[in-house]
Amino acid sequence: MSHNGSPKIRLVLLWHMHQPFYKDMVTGEYRLPWVRLHGLKDYYGMVKLLDEFPQVHQNFNLVPSLVAQIQDYVSGHAHDPFFDLVSKPAAELTPSDRHFALQYLFQANPVNMIGRYPRYRELWERYRATCERPEGPEGYFGTRDYADLQVLSQLAWFDEYLLEEADVAALVQKGEDFSRADQQLVIAKEREILAKVLPAYAAAAQRGSIELSATPYYHPILPLLCDTSVGEQSTPGLSLPTRHFRRPEDASLQIERALDSHQALFGVRPKGLWPSEGSVSEEAVMLAARQGIEWMATDEGVLGRSLDFNFAREGNGHLSADAAERLYGIYHYQKNDTRMHMVFRNHRLSDLIGFVYSGMPAQEAAHHLLENIKSSARPVLERGKDPVVSIILDGENAWEYYPKSGREFLRRFYDALQHDSEMEAVTIGEAIARHKPDDFKPLQRLVPGSWINANFNIWIGSPEDNRAWDLLSEARDYYDRHAQKVSAAQRKLAWEELLIAEGSDWNWWYGPEHHSANDRDFDELYRRHLSNVYHALEGVPPEELNTPIISGVVRPSYIPQTAYVRARVDGLVSGYFEWMGAASYTSDQRTGAMHGRQFLLDAVFAGLDADSVSGRLDFQHGVPEGAYRLMVNLEVRRDERDRKSPMESYRLAVDVHGHTLQKWVLSNGQERRKLASFSSDRRNSTSNGVEVALREIFEFRVPFALLGAQRGSRIRLRFAIWRDHLPVDSLPLEGWIDLFAVPEEELENNLYSFAPHE
Repeated sequence: MSHNGSPKIRLVLLWHMHQPFYKDMVTGEYRLPWVRLHGLKDYYGMVKLLDEFPQVHQNFNLVPSLVAQIQDYVSGHAHDPFFDLVSKPAAELTPSDRHFALQYLFQANPVNMIGRYPRYRELWERYRATCERPEGPEGYFGTRDYADLQVLSQLAWFDEYLLEEADVAALVQKGEDFSRADQQLVIAKEREILAKVLPAYAAAAQRGSIELSATPYYHPILPLLCDTSVGEQSTPGLSLPTRHFRRPEDASLQIERALDSHQALFGVRPKGLWPSEGSVSEEAVMLAARQGIEWMATDEGVLGRSLDFNFAREGNGHLSADAAERLYGIYHYQKNDTRMHMVFRNHRLSDLIGFVYSGMPAQEAAHHLLENIKSSARPVLERGKDPVVSIILDGENAWEYYPKSGREFLRRFYDALQHDSEMEAVTIGEAIARHKPDDFKPLQRLVPGSWINANFNIWIGSPEDNRAWDLLSEARDYYDRHAQKVSAAQRKLAWEELLIAEGSDWNWWYGPEHHSANDRDFDELYRRHLSNVYHALEGVPPEELNTPIISGVVRPSYIPQTAYVRARVDGLVSGYFEWMGAASYTSDQRTGAMHGRQFLLDAVFAGLDADSVSGRLDFQHGVPEGAYRLMVNLEVRRDERDRKSPMESYRLAVDVHGHTLQKWVLSNGQERRKLASFSSDRRNSTSNGVEVALREIFEFRVPFALLGAQRGSRIRLRFAIWRDHLPVDSLPLEGWIDLFAVPEEELENNLYSFAPHE
């Protein structure tokens, strides 16, 4: 231990495991399948992985409402229509089943999950090409297709450990034409793996490998539950709901229920609380302390506001020595009779895992993370103190963006951690126990905020958010007036529905910040929970609950190519018609479940003519300042009719400083052999017909001949921007822009026809 020798970096890794409460308490039906699907993959695999690394101690935060849903599945009582659908013989699927299958079974990462299985990708591409047709896509899929989709949509979520089992590996090898027996094997494996999830956490906690913490039961934003007016404390002038919601008693109960349920399952009461979305206020901390909680965690932004200190990063992304000294410790919050240990996450390191390292080779990413932790903590080490560096993030969402669920990255990182004499990976309890008494930093004041921008603007303030709060307030008041008039069972159901509606997840999707393909499902489910309160109390729900809260949903717009593109490559916006007919993809700033991505790219365009491929990139806020690299990844299949032929990969790497294009290189994928290049000093420039320009926008053209493309080829593109050797934004975020080298008249008809297979 570091007391006895030189100081050590104590690395706190906390993985937050959470899903919204998808179950309708009245019908018993699960509205979305994500608890089950993430249960097959990350909930199991993330803790199982630590068997290989006994010295790497970690923290897992299990949200009680997630745990309750896993238990429901394991008991066999969960009614999940998605599970029913993939369990049904394909020949017995009704027309509505088929529609449902196509709507939901492609909801997975197109590159790392769908793209991993060639047949699944083929079906997805056919769906994409036919889903906008007036007659709908169903007619383009036969029984054999649905059978394969049922199996592959599940295998895509299987954990790496499960894929290594002989019978599952044989299914993957088979690849298509799955039988009823194959389907039944997949269903049996799902039940088997879900039953292993919670015991795996219990075993790891018992042997001291992990510390388990909890979150208030249904994942509410505690400070807002205590008092919605704290929204304005974090963001002065914020528009608040019409009704003032103040229910500290509900907040206290959500904590108590969490601790009780955790103790019932794991045999011990948790000492730590990760408050939902890292949301804290002085009142919320007081309520947790009263229930025996000893530590809480949140983001560096909240600490910065509480200390009136800006944790600004230097050019290399590191904190100044003064900032490192403030962040890399454990705080002891004390106000009146409230005492609480507090740790604050390093925002940048957490976001690198969440959003950046997925775009890098695993070994490079693991090395970069380790070196970043060490160099950023160096100022504290040099003062002879033990820095406590906290990395806290979602434990499930990031891994879809990594190849093979990010296991190689994690293995390389954990292995390096185990063998590094300067570091030890510890639980928060261990970090507190090993911290010297004099090294705890005092904290007398806590500004309310969450781990997102140190405020609550995701959950309150927009018209949709405020309407959701007003409807909750109305239902909560209705409960107070009518609960005593009905039976105990009815009262219990109404109360449960209210607690569920107090969860943060509903407002995550309201407002302008986030969306998913399931926005309408979330909106309907929230209004259903509130309506059920009135029904359980023998009342009539207000008419407003029949109307969607969500307004028109923005979607990332993808448009296929409809005409040859003959744009002039000059880096200028030369008018609307120049790129007319190009395939285009527009960035959607609300994409996805995770918050914290940088958006630098606004839209991309791509198109072919008879003998070349062209692309254009528009920036979100004009051409970026400083040094960066633009990367265009291209994949080419010479003859699209030969689906077994490989996709050849190429890369156009363009180095820029501000508006100045310094050099570019076009190379082929595996060998990185240079096919064409340019440098501003004009030395060794051989353009070979490639054109590249950057002024207001970025544009390029590459002749088919350099890519081995021809009539009948398929070319797909993806654009990315890199800074400091890290990929910071890309378009499309998932998948590719697909182009097909066909005569122009075929593009005009947009004839990507697929015949159904039986």
